[in-house]
Amino acid sequence: MYLAAIIAAIAFVVLVIYVIITLKAAKETMGEVSTTLKGLETQIQGVTTETTELLNKTNQLADDMNKKSSKLDNLFDGARGVGESVKGFNEALNNLSESISRTSREDQAKAAEAVKWGATIFDFVSNRKNKTK
Repeated sequence: MYLAAIIAAIAFVVLVIYVIITLKAAKETMGEVSTTLKGLETQIQGVTTETTELLNKTNQLADDMNKKSSKLDNLFDGARGVGESVKGFNEALNNLSESISRTSREDQAKAAEAVKWGATIFDFVSNRKNKTK
């Protein structure tokens, strides 16, 4: 009976030794995991900082593009105004040209009628002079 107790005690000591070895290995593994996680955390902070800087630069670039785009909008509005002015000027020239053409046609008809009257009067006066002679 004492022999069984000694064997049980030795088995328990061996079991405790293996548990201690396993716990030390687990402790070393946990230490390595902790070191790896700290390094990963540092790298993530660096990436986060770079990402934040990149986001800020992107926002600044977007603001700059919006400002330049609004300046171009003003330029295009000005160009549209010039285009409308040129269109109005062309319409005024067309109206003037039509008015001149219409007036010249009317004046041409009046001039032709005046020439006919002048020729008739000339013929009448010539005929009168010939008759009086």
